[in-house]
Amino acid sequence: MARVFSGIQPSGDVHLGNYLGAIRRWVEEQPPAGSEAALRRDAIHCVVDLHAMTVPYVPAEMASRTLALATLLMAAGLEPDRSLLFVQSHVRAHAELTWILNSVATFGELNRMTQFKEKSGGQESVSAGLFDYPVLMAADILLYDTDEVPVGDDQRQHIELARDIAIRFNHRFGKTFVVPKGTYAEVAARVMDLQNPTRKMSKSEESPQGTILVLDPPKLIEKKIKSAVTDSGTDVRYDPAEKPGVSNLLEIYAATSGTPISKAEIEFEGAGYGKFKQAVADAVIECVRPVQERYAALEADPGEVDRRLLRGAEEADAKAEEVMARATRAAGLLPRPR
Repeated sequence: MARVFSGIQPSGDVHLGNYLGAIRRWVEEQPPAGSEAALRRDAIHCVVDLHAMTVPYVPAEMASRTLALATLLMAAGLEPDRSLLFVQSHVRAHAELTWILNSVATFGELNRMTQFKEKSGGQESVSAGLFDYPVLMAADILLYDTDEVPVGDDQRQHIELARDIAIRFNHRFGKTFVVPKGTYAEVAARVMDLQNPTRKMSKSEESPQGTILVLDPPKLIEKKIKSAVTDSGTDVRYDPAEKPGVSNLLEIYAATSGTPISKAEIEFEGAGYGKFKQAVADAVIECVRPVQERYAALEADPGEVDRRLLRGAEEADAKAEEVMARATRAAGLLPRPR
């Protein structure tokens, strides 16, 4: 098995799109317990709280959001005997390696990053952290001799930069880093906003009624789906151009029930939107029910969550230190006397 690294920011509540498009995939792709890949911790997952600091945030909420996200990842099925899960700021090598990599990254390539232009556009004051975000991301990946990084297409440019930095460092200082590659899911759940099905589902505060949170109570999930935008017709047909609302609900139903869209169209032919929406709501509620139950159990046992995060940080520290030793030695830094 290739070593895989994934990171997720604690910048908002986890919605259905996050879960179906990324987190569920991470859980499904964990190596079997007891396998060589599991013992090597070849599936590495990180709550990247340092990345969340690159844009304005509420300091009083950062720790609680980080803990809640880590708990949800555990509840979703990331198991300590199959994966390595930790919080980015608990492993100081992430920040340390970022500074070293800044010596080989260039202003020009960082200035060309599309996401920086989008996030900084129209602002008078932008943090240096937002500009340097891709180098921190490269450090996250390179610290663990990562082979593959499963990401969305919007992160393709950042992965290419991480590769360029690794290749340039290796060329300048000698073979030090594994050069990673991005992997992009061929088929991923495409979850759009329930009230505006032409845009992706995003943080709940941007569209509370259009966003299904993984921890939403069943009644609220049902209410949101029943009030989802459709159209003036009654036929349940997949046509994103002409029927974006119905098509979005079909995609959600397919992803949560395991029923192919073509079969769902037949299943709900002539049924009308009321029956169809109820079926979608039932499928979503059943999909997230086990996660919600495990989350409640973990939330009631904070000591277990802390124990898992400490174990993850210690294991990540050990792996990161091996790579840091190679990087500092290759870069010519004086080793600290023992």
